[in-house]
Amino acid sequence: MKSSRSSKKYSNFIFLLLILQHVSSINGLEEEEEVKRSEFPNGFLLGTSTSAYQIEGAYIEDGRSLSNWDTYCRINGRIPNGGNGDIADDHYHRYLEDIDMMASLGVNAYRFSISWSRLLPSGRSGAVNPAGIKFYNNVIDNLLLEGITPFVTIHHNDYPQELEDRYGAWLSPLMQEEFVHFAATCFRCFGNRVKYWATINEPNLFSELAYMKGTFPPAHCSPPFGKCSSGNSDTEPLLVVHNSILAHAKAVKIYRDHFQVEQGGMVGMVVSAYMYKSMTDEEVDKKAATRALTFHVAWLLDPLVHGDYPIEMRHYHGKELPRFSSEEKLLIKNSTDFIGLNHYTTLFVKDCMHDTNNTTCSHGENRAILGFLLTAGQNKDGDFIGDPMGMPGLYVVPRGMEDIVNYIKKRYNNMPIFVTENGYASVENQEEGYDLEKDMKRIKFHKAYLASLARSIRNGADVRGYFIWSLMDNFEWTFGYTIKFGLYHVDPLTLGRSPKLSAQWYQDFLTNSSLSIQAKKSNIRNDYNY
Repeated sequence: MKSSRSSKKYSNFIFLLLILQHVSSINGLEEEEEVKRSEFPNGFLLGTSTSAYQIEGAYIEDGRSLSNWDTYCRINGRIPNGGNGDIADDHYHRYLEDIDMMASLGVNAYRFSISWSRLLPSGRSGAVNPAGIKFYNNVIDNLLLEGITPFVTIHHNDYPQELEDRYGAWLSPLMQEEFVHFAATCFRCFGNRVKYWATINEPNLFSELAYMKGTFPPAHCSPPFGKCSSGNSDTEPLLVVHNSILAHAKAVKIYRDHFQVEQGGMVGMVVSAYMYKSMTDEEVDKKAATRALTFHVAWLLDPLVHGDYPIEMRHYHGKELPRFSSEEKLLIKNSTDFIGLNHYTTLFVKDCMHDTNNTTCSHGENRAILGFLLTAGQNKDGDFIGDPMGMPGLYVVPRGMEDIVNYIKKRYNNMPIFVTENGYASVENQEEGYDLEKDMKRIKFHKAYLASLARSIRNGADVRGYFIWSLMDNFEWTFGYTIKFGLYHVDPLTLGRSPKLSAQWYQDFLTNSSLSIQAKKSNIRNDYNY
């Protein structure tokens, strides 16, 4: 493994003893849930996923303008330990090293996003930044040299702050035209080599965090969800998703009319897709679980496939839910070639629409987008739905992968699916390197979720790819650097990358190899100078 050289930075005796103590449990994990590369079809994409703001850094270099996240991170108290993406993983300067890591792993695809602020610092009112074009050309070209397929997300949470200041970004229909210009620029500059495009990442979750709970920029919310300086938690998330859907559909039309025939690519959107399970066997709670899927997942995907919002949402939200014109319905219907699925967890659901006096239904999240229901990781008896991860609200429920894929398969006529994100969150001490125990749980997580995905494929689901979040530990939005998802540890001082045991497992999985325990111990002894 080429990148094992960097692991020598952690060659201390205690760390070695921990590895030698626990490495034998790899076989135990395999016995619990066996999964092999051969269970996935030929041509299946298996890779890792990142986003621009979370890894690139170089926030004011080479003509890049300030983004909404640059501004937000400078508000005191927003990010733990004052964290920001100014440097992040310094991928902007280390992309060749990172591509070498991916090649060492054996991935055949890499999902990454384009920094809007780096490519179009002033949006459509300004010029394209040649340094931004050069950087992404270099990334794409070097990926292809290593036989790694680029899977590009055009917009992943970050956009020029200027667009926020000018007209409120996604609250304005003008943002649709800004995005179309951005997308067309990407198609024109990179489309001859990029065959997989995701327009926007998780507008359903972004709208909830940024405009309902107020924890993402621009931090809009209203009681009972929070005490923001501005916002309306009942209506603004609906408007943001509405503008996102139309922006996506207009960009897809541009691609299909002017680029797709010649470039031969696919274009789709990425949805945040929790799975939901009834908290009890009561019929109202079973219906609530179905409603949760409708209000979270179908809210975004129904318009892209069927041409309008779910009837249930119209019934509940009434006039608050924006309407598509007849022309817009034609535009948005069938406006996606695939569904990008970001799936991490499953949650319990309890009905609160018909039981509003119940004390468990006294929280703000029982209204607005989800329609009077409670989502939680514990049932009424206090039992967790799965092993809690390091990030609040995430639980290990492997069966949820199969369930959410089957839901989408049935509701959307088995259209192509890419699992664009799936990962295990752990809390690790930044100064002490990575936590081996938690990384063993990461291995177990991916094995179990991949096995669940393989079952859905055997049952006929048209799934074409799986991307681990994330290639390396990075800036995890409002959690800063306190939450780790990576296969590689990034030293906070030197920014050196070191493979975790999960990276070695993924390499073994991708290459259909499995070293003996003795060989693993021998390799670790060599790598850590013991």
